[in-house]
Amino acid sequence: MKKQHTTQRFRRTIRRGFTLTELLIVMAILVLLVSLVGPRLLGSKEKADINSVKTQIGMFQASLERYAIDMNRFPSSEQGLAALIAAPAADASGEGGGGEDGGEALELEGDDASGDGGSTPWDGPYIKTETLPKDPWGNSYRYEFPPTHNKMNVPDIWSLGPDAQENTDDDIVSWTGDGTAGEGGDMAGDDLE
Repeated sequence: MKKQHTTQRFRRTIRRGFTLTELLIVMAILVLLVSLVGPRLLGSKEKADINSVKTQIGMFQASLERYAIDMNRFPSSEQGLAALIAAPAADASGEGGGGEDGGEALELEGDDASGDGGSTPWDGPYIKTETLPKDPWGNSYRYEFPPTHNKMNVPDIWSLGPDAQENTDDDIVSWTGDGTAGEGGDMAGDDLE
């Protein structure tokens, strides 16, 4: 009986912690798991940002179509995407001015900008924000009409992508490599005629 009591006490005192070998094995397993899963998680963030830009470009395209129905034309490159938020001021040619990439606010045409039957058919704002959204990397979206890349006579809309450089492989564009309308493509493969 005394022998059994001593054995139980001996077993309790043997296992008070982990050995260095056990800790190193656990650390090696954790490092292996992080090295396998970590890049996939980072890649998921990049894919999510790209999909976000493609979705935003699609929303710009839908808003521009509503604008074109009201105004019988798309905004010029000078008016840019800002024409979706504020009525463009008319100039001598009948088209308004504005920022090249749509980043500047446009002047309102007094009572006509309210869409209450004045001399302009503008019935906006066509997007529900007070300022134009930026891409996930903090850059303004680019806009061009008449288009130079798109052969369907719809505006070119693009993001400079993560590197914020024009005409690089990571640019996200509203046209595809063959020049037809689409939601994203690779500028490197475009025919620039």
